[in-house]
Amino acid sequence: MSKSLFKSTSLVSAMTLISRVFGFARDLVLAQAFGAVADFDVFLVAFKIPNFMRRLFAEGAFSQAFVPVLAEYRSHQDETAVQNFINHMASLLAMVLLGVTLLAMLCSPLLVMLFAPGFMHNPGQFALASTLLRITFPYLLLISLTAFSGAILNTYGYFSVPALTPVLLNIVLIVAALFIAPHLAVPVTALAWGVFIAGVVQLFFQWPFLKRLKKIPRFDFNLKDTGVKKVLKLMLAALFGVSTAQIGLLIDTLFASFLPAGSISWLYFSERLTGFPLGIFGVALATVVLPHLSKHHANQSPQAFSKTLDWALRCVLLISIPACLALIVIAGPILFTLLQYGKFNLHDVVMARKSLMTLSLGIPAFMLVKVLVSACYSQQNIRTPVRIAMIALLANVILNFVFMVPLAHAGLALASSLAGFLNAGLVWRYLLQQGGYRPQPGWRVFLYQLLFANTLLVIVLWLGAAHSAQWLAWNGFHRIWHLLLLCSIGIITYFISLWLMRLKFHEFYRA
Repeated sequence: MSKSLFKSTSLVSAMTLISRVFGFARDLVLAQAFGAVADFDVFLVAFKIPNFMRRLFAEGAFSQAFVPVLAEYRSHQDETAVQNFINHMASLLAMVLLGVTLLAMLCSPLLVMLFAPGFMHNPGQFALASTLLRITFPYLLLISLTAFSGAILNTYGYFSVPALTPVLLNIVLIVAALFIAPHLAVPVTALAWGVFIAGVVQLFFQWPFLKRLKKIPRFDFNLKDTGVKKVLKLMLAALFGVSTAQIGLLIDTLFASFLPAGSISWLYFSERLTGFPLGIFGVALATVVLPHLSKHHANQSPQAFSKTLDWALRCVLLISIPACLALIVIAGPILFTLLQYGKFNLHDVVMARKSLMTLSLGIPAFMLVKVLVSACYSQQNIRTPVRIAMIALLANVILNFVFMVPLAHAGLALASSLAGFLNAGLVWRYLLQQGGYRPQPGWRVFLYQLLFANTLLVIVLWLGAAHSAQWLAWNGFHRIWHLLLLCSIGIITYFISLWLMRLKFHEFYRA
């Protein structure tokens, strides 16, 4: 069991790592070309609205509802029934998303008023945001169909292609920023068109692989399909369940629209950096574990289900805790190395560092939520995660009011982190209480091992990080070299510490 999961997770993580490297290159280009200015804040809002809905509906509620049902079809139905289910589901998804996209394009000013009400005090910002949103919103339709294709590929064990697909978005945006934006009267418009073009490219990139599986969907609208009804029932209940972190970040954007210019940009870059470990490992692990958990549930194998979930939780803590601590301790050096060039100045680094540190606190929670909620959804249990997610979301809003005044944008990031821990803790407690999860032996020793290794990691990183003035004085080459050296020493220290504490690494890749 673990060997297969480890291999699949490693493959997805490797593909995601490639995507994240291109993502860092994209952010480096955008930071140099635009900086943390008002127009870039506007683009981020215009991109974040459809991107948020994509994560909520397509990769969130829809995927979590669709994959377990598709796995159930594969286990109990023939290929004809599976193909019919895919056709019916794709037809419904395409029609609904087309209607939503057209409506949103017509009502873009209302969406800007809803998601960035602070822009209403600046007519120029408000008008630009409405225009850019009309260009970017079709991305929801395109990327949701891409996520649908990716969910099919994941269910059939093809994890690498969906994980590699986001690279295309990063490449297109880099090209738009470097070669198109300088020639436009409003340069950020190039980024909006880049988002639209990237959606088209990503969708058609996956279709040859679906064709190889003979799972290309055909238009066949049928709401009476029992599988479609089950997905809709699960999905409607799950809209908030799996995407609490994303909803919290969107709420942060709403609050940040009332803060000084640049606040949205500082939060964006903080989110991108914390998303690196979350995307490479947290999302990859949840993506791989969901079909396995769904299969164990369909086959009525509670012991295998619990063992798989236990393995996933240990993997999350093994990676998320050092990632959290490293981003907090060396937040400054990371921002200096990756972003402090061109129009992204020292003030931007200082401000982004504050939100990066507070948002990094939530990395373990965000990863745990991905896995724990996937465990609930694999059992086709949606109601409980939704109830818990709504509690966490309410807590996030309350904490935003508490922390925004004293900590500004960093307080919004802190609120998201604390709400994430509340969400993860409540779902974990539920799984324990209802008997779906039984911790395997060795947790106490494992936690002591993590405590020792992470303590040494923090000490090494803190001693090795130079003063901010030194990073500011270095050129790009010296910054990259020192950051790579610091990270390498930190990684080596961490794993040697675990080895000295006799952590059994083989248990993570062999059953």
